[in-house]
Amino acid sequence: MSDSEQNGSNQNTGETAEAHAERAEAAEQQASTPEDKLGEAQAEAARMREQLLRTAADFDNFRKRSRREVEEAQRRGREAILKDLLPVFDNLERAASHAESAPDAKSVAEGVRIVTKQFVDTLDRMGIKRIAAVGKPFDPSVHEAIQQLDSTEHPAGVVIAEVQPGYMLGDYLIRAAMVVVSKGSPVEPAPAAN
Repeated sequence: MSDSEQNGSNQNTGETAEAHAERAEAAEQQASTPEDKLGEAQAEAARMREQLLRTAADFDNFRKRSRREVEEAQRRGREAILKDLLPVFDNLERAASHAESAPDAKSVAEGVRIVTKQFVDTLDRMGIKRIAAVGKPFDPSVHEAIQQLDSTEHPAGVVIAEVQPGYMLGDYLIRAAMVVVSKGSPVEPAPAAN
């Protein structure tokens, strides 16, 4: 085959490939009529809607499951605390019934001290600590000042009395201590000049 024949053959092949591509494009355009495009868009919208509904249902189920798990954890926490506190309550009831028939106040006081220690030990096991107050500098993050008094024994800003104890659970404040804070020494009026 001569070079000119081969070039002619390549031209025919090139034209044929171009014609084939044009025919494929035309066929694709014919298949993609506006109605077909609308149908495809509607099908895609339906798929997306279904996916959205499934996602919303999954999220709703997750939210409900999470709420149930939190409620269950809270219930178990309350149950554990009550199991620790009920023996203290039982002993308080025993002390109260014993107080009615006790011949002396000393035995009742001793019983109350024992129950108080049991309660403090129970709180300690739970990680609940009493806030130190008396003799400490006033700290508004853990103390609630209910009164200020003049004091010659304590400098200003120091807690001189605890009205109600405060408690912490780890770093979390359960209840601030209600305290009386020193204002320091009273200022004596200057003598009048004559």
